[in-house]
Amino acid sequence: MSDQVVLRDLQEGVLTLTMNRPDKLNAANDPLLLGLTAALRDAERDDAVRVVVITGAGRGFCAGQDLGDVGAREMGFAEHLRHTYNPLVSKMRSIEKPVITAVNGVAAGAGASIALAGDVRLFSEAASFIEVFSNIALVPDSGSTWTLPRLVGWNRAFELMALAERVSAEDALRLGLCEQVLPHDTFREEVQAYAARLAARPVRALGLTKRALNRAMTSTLEEALEYEAQLQQVAGEGAEHREGISAFLEKRRPDFAGAVTGEG
Repeated sequence: MSDQVVLRDLQEGVLTLTMNRPDKLNAANDPLLLGLTAALRDAERDDAVRVVVITGAGRGFCAGQDLGDVGAREMGFAEHLRHTYNPLVSKMRSIEKPVITAVNGVAAGAGASIALAGDVRLFSEAASFIEVFSNIALVPDSGSTWTLPRLVGWNRAFELMALAERVSAEDALRLGLCEQVLPHDTFREEVQAYAARLAARPVRALGLTKRALNRAMTSTLEEALEYEAQLQQVAGEGAEHREGISAFLEKRRPDFAGAVTGEG
């Protein structure tokens, strides 16, 4: 097993970041969290990366904070969140490239928060989700209080947080916690195929779409309309749009990746 806690693998525009502490169900320690954030920052600057996938090695996605590390920590709870989890979740939401969280096993506590922060959540049949914080008398963090009620509503979010009951992959799909549930035996292959579909899309335009959606979450309708107009001007002047129009007129499949490469 590699001693790296975050593995990076780039294939055909898809960067897969694998949390690599399988003996602990990828429970998060500082090197893992800081490593994920650093990898996302690198991906943000790398035009070869068009889509990011975050997943876990072994049986788990992420079992939350490694409680064995807490006793040795010198900083308090708030400072630790500001140093580790908050920058990671913020970067996942702000990077202008699609982020897929591929939940291959249990996503618990802060691991559930990381799963929710993806633009697309793909669950294995073996995946499960649990807001475990209340079991140790803590408050949900790492963005869960922001993402979860927006997905399932205030009351259901409170119930999931208060009772800390495990949610199966099937129920996660029913509740809207994920977009698809995929067969466990072929999970990684199907995630890669899904990510490749996204990588073939106009990723810079999708980045602007993500920016618009983030802004709209706290905007009035009038503010959203104006921001859409501003971003549409940017998108309409880009190489991806020119390629899309050319492909439509020539009745061929657009090469959005090639258009961006040609743009220099």
